[in-house]
Amino acid sequence: MGLFLMLGSIMTWCLVGFTPLAYGYDPLDPNGNITIKWDIMQIQDSSYNVKVSLFNYQLFRHMEPPGWRLSWTWIGDEVIWSMVGAEATLQGNCSRFRNNLPHSCEKQPVIVDLLPGAPYNMQTANCCKGGVLSSMIQDPSKYGASFLMSVGAASTFNASNTTSSDTIPANFTIELPGYTCGPPLIVPPSRFPSDGGRRWTQAIGTWNVTCIYSQFRASLSPKCCVSLSAFYNSTIVPCPICSCHCPGSEGVRCANSSSKMLPVLQLPHDVTKEARPLVSCSRHMCPIKVHWHVKQSYREYWRVKVTITNLNFAKNYSQWSLVMQHPNLRSLTQVFSFNYKPLDQHGPINDTGIFWGIQYYNDMLLQSGDEGYVQTEILLNKDAEMFTFREGWAFPRKISFNGDECVMPPPEDYPKLPNSANTTSFFKFTFWIIPCLLFLMFILWQL
Repeated sequence: MGLFLMLGSIMTWCLVGFTPLAYGYDPLDPNGNITIKWDIMQIQDSSYNVKVSLFNYQLFRHMEPPGWRLSWTWIGDEVIWSMVGAEATLQGNCSRFRNNLPHSCEKQPVIVDLLPGAPYNMQTANCCKGGVLSSMIQDPSKYGASFLMSVGAASTFNASNTTSSDTIPANFTIELPGYTCGPPLIVPPSRFPSDGGRRWTQAIGTWNVTCIYSQFRASLSPKCCVSLSAFYNSTIVPCPICSCHCPGSEGVRCANSSSKMLPVLQLPHDVTKEARPLVSCSRHMCPIKVHWHVKQSYREYWRVKVTITNLNFAKNYSQWSLVMQHPNLRSLTQVFSFNYKPLDQHGPINDTGIFWGIQYYNDMLLQSGDEGYVQTEILLNKDAEMFTFREGWAFPRKISFNGDECVMPPPEDYPKLPNSANTTSFFKFTFWIIPCLLFLMFILWQL
């Protein structure tokens, strides 16, 4: 018996140990990742030139301000002599150099993107977005970033060995919550077009680093919740209590719109870090609430109103996205005020879609207040094969905001059709009234 208990404990610990690996997999975006590409473009006597690129291959998850902060660890005593398109946050100790000082002498440099409007001689292709990268669907033209740098050292340095895997930097990170980067892997050299595509050049050597996202690593608690309502029921199903945090729990700040804590937000804060959430005090304590309302029913169509409310006093959400899963999305007819694209991840099922704001109109979800919300209405065709208002079918199966899954109310709390209650009452009424009528008819017949 003791042996079996010991084996059971070992298996349990093994399962627990392997569980976090599954957390990086998103069935709605199975191939989504951020890829760092390290291209050695030119080798000189004591230095080499590198082109570093970042590509956001995620369908609906993007990088918000303050954006990516790329870091690695040099294997030897390398320094960055110069950079174009980005900059190192620290120059470090360059005292061993006399006249010409390198751009950075840090063993673990932290590289940040230049801001929009940087001097022209400091720019390169796909730079200067402040570290913000769009998702593949929302804006395919802004999902990548790149910069150039010259690498070398003052000590004896053989640049011809830089194509060896032993000399490529290690411990790559992008310093964004939830992302974990793997080791650099050698891949076929990148190719670059020139002369209008008539000539192609290629890198001397290319390595890829893949970074994957895990919602559980990003935050131990959810970041959004869902409430529900329908025209056929007066009950509004709120977000479940303690969806993100419990009211009064330690480490969570909340305030009302008239709270004295709000002026604190006007103080300068570290622009390299996201502002600490200050949410509106509620039973769910979530910074984002999504409300799904079944608004109207027509003969061949039905209409849904979706409202996204920002309850975070400390943050504006730029380039937000909303992913919803509902079986009737395959018969979606029209979307008002939002952009929409289906996510065909399950073949012909087509039950998932991404919604996002229209540029310069509602792509910015403002801080909590009178304008701290965006909303749309969706018109869906009544698919005869599946459409029904019963058993909560009219409500979504899953909703994600900015790629993080929201907390849904339990199915037993969904707004129910009044017919269900009336049907029960009708049967009770029938059960009693029919015998009474028969008895009354029998008495009248006797008379």
